[in-house]
Amino acid sequence: MAVAEERTSPQSWPEVVLQTLKRNDVRLIPYVPDRVLTGLIKSLHADPFFTTFPTAREEEAVGIVSGAWMGGLKGAVLMQTSGFATLANVLASLVVPSQIPLIMFVSERGTLGEFNLGQSLVCRTMRPVLDSLAMEHHTCTRLDELEFVVDRSIKQAVTTQAPVALILSPLLTGGKVFDK
Repeated sequence: MAVAEERTSPQSWPEVVLQTLKRNDVRLIPYVPDRVLTGLIKSLHADPFFTTFPTAREEEAVGIVSGAWMGGLKGAVLMQTSGFATLANVLASLVVPSQIPLIMFVSERGTLGEFNLGQSLVCRTMRPVLDSLAMEHHTCTRLDELEFVVDRSIKQAVTTQAPVALILSPLLTGGKVFDK
C-alpha cells in the first residue's frame, strides 16, 4: 500500500520572505509603511527575532541599516517604488562606495493598471537608476522562485559587500487594490 503524500498549503510571499530573512540572520528591518507590504510588516513585528520599526523616510531607513552593518548587524529596508525615488544620493554617496550590503525590498507600483502618473514615472526610472549605480536588482514575479532569489541575493550582497534591490512585482504581491 502506497503512503499518501503529505500535502501542505503553499506559503504566502510574506512568509517566504520572513523565513528567508531569518535563515540569513537579517534581524533589523526599518521600513516606510506601505499597503502592499502590510502582511510582511505585521509578520515581522509579531516575530521577536526581528527588530522592526517604521521610519519617516527611506533615506533614514537606509542610514539605520548602514550604521547597523558597520556595527555587525544585518538589516533590510522595506519601501514602495515612489520611496525609492528619494534614494539616489544616499545610495551613490554612502551605500555603494562604503560597500554596504544593503538589502532593499521594494513593492512595485506604477505598472499593471496603475492610476497614479507619479508612480508610473518613478517605476520607469527605478531600474535605470539601479543600473547606473551598478547595483544588483531582481524583479520577483513568482512565488516558486522567490525563496531562491531572496536567499541567493542576500548571500551575494553579504559576500560581495554590495547592495541589492528585490523588486516585488504586482504579479507576486497582487499589488495595491484600489476601492471605488
